[in-house]
Amino acid sequence: MNQPEQPERGDQWRLFVGDGRPRRVAMPEPPPWRRFGRAADDGTHTAPHRPYLIDQPQIDVVNAALHLRRPLLVTGHPGTGKSSLAYAIAHELSLGDVLHWPVNSRSVLSEALYQYDAVGRLRETTLSRDQGRQAPDIGHFIRLGPLGTALVPGELPKVLLIDELDKGDVDLPNDLLTVFERGEFEIPELSRLAHEQHTVQVHTFDGGEPVDVAGGFVRCSEFPVVVITSNGERDFPPAFLRRCLRLDLPDPSAQRLRDIVAAHLGADALDQVDDLVRVFLARRAPGELATDQLLNAAFLRLGGVDTDAEGLLDAVLHQLGGTV
Repeated sequence: MNQPEQPERGDQWRLFVGDGRPRRVAMPEPPPWRRFGRAADDGTHTAPHRPYLIDQPQIDVVNAALHLRRPLLVTGHPGTGKSSLAYAIAHELSLGDVLHWPVNSRSVLSEALYQYDAVGRLRETTLSRDQGRQAPDIGHFIRLGPLGTALVPGELPKVLLIDELDKGDVDLPNDLLTVFERGEFEIPELSRLAHEQHTVQVHTFDGGEPVDVAGGFVRCSEFPVVVITSNGERDFPPAFLRRCLRLDLPDPSAQRLRDIVAAHLGADALDQVDDLVRVFLARRAPGELATDQLLNAAFLRLGGVDTDAEGLLDAVLHQLGGTV
């Protein structure tokens, strides 16, 4: 049997050669921001912490939202760290994993609160009756969504990231107002059974232990840390804005870009990638390049990749706007 050929010595950074011949390669280490959680001894997974740099004026707004228990509406161009802010808060305050709700044009409030598998319950009830055993409890067929899980009472607040709310339906921000103001929501399928079964255990979005729901209502004891991101694609209703604290993240300056590279790749990296920073700044227009693109180019350079190869830098530092 023919053995797969080993990679040739030249151009060692090129894992894929394009000649159609199979070969075994040793995959290099991924960038720090593309390393995912590894399973611990207890079977749990923890996401690796990534550095997050933020200036004092923005830090003060975050703290104001924490004190006031108000949602934080974060705006800024792509790549300014809007979504990453939620993970930085959760890590620094030891608030556990972030509950993430990515919003799109089909998103509705109900899916963020809970989902009820009525068809599954009917099927299991029928099967149990036919087999002469007790039907599963209704709680087996209810799973809280990210917002619903964030409102489960606990000693510490949870962190909820509502990502790109401006991509959702125009009525979605207003739909959130009642939940934000009251800190609770009703599960009608359970409240109708309250006189028969006051407390029901339901599943959570994060896959943790089932939680008790009493009387069909989920009521928070600590309002969650809510981070809402927006790319500024449309305006939000005044009533919604009044209940949020606004935080606009600016495009990083030249010095901040160097600080970000140093934080992710080490201070020694700056001398080798200073020209990439200059190229990035020269090409950057508002909203057309993201900081992680610079990090990608810097990581390739430090890994021995020929970033001067034809088309490579253009592919990494491609504009985010316009057609592809």
